[in-house]
Amino acid sequence: MSIILIGPPGARVSETAQELAARLGTTVSDTDREVELAAGKPVSDIFLEDGEEAFRALERQVAVAALAGPQDQVVALGSGAVLDQDVQARLENQTVVYLAADFGTVVKQAGLDKPRVVLPGNPRGRLRAMLEERARMYASLATITVQSEDASGPADLAEQIEQAITR
Repeated sequence: MSIILIGPPGARVSETAQELAARLGTTVSDTDREVELAAGKPVSDIFLEDGEEAFRALERQVAVAALAGPQDQVVALGSGAVLDQDVQARLENQTVVYLAADFGTVVKQAGLDKPRVVLPGNPRGRLRAMLEERARMYASLATITVQSEDASGPADLAEQIEQAITR
């Protein structure tokens, strides 16, 4: 049985997937890392140099491949991969774990909680809007929800997930 982890940036999806896979003695597929390997550059550079549309196309391709992979793996889906309808369809009848994170947790993990030089735009406002938009989608796709802000770290999250899937 594959276990797919979803959630917003800062929910510790990648780290928790690694920890959970180690606990279960299986492999992990991290779609953000796979995108970076395929593009030969970090996700942030793909956005800046190639644009969001190019990133989303690559993300979709990698996510679909990961979800079609071995049935005994842990998959860490990038936070926006669930926006794609084909990816959503492939999550049906799967064990999907939503690592829920409140705005404060995400802001802290993203490093937006410190005073800094005023930047054009409103990154915190955009982040809040993105979280509000995606939270309902994450929740609707999930078979298990774990509150990441209540956990002491990825090991604690992996333990909670392991307990939930063995019930």
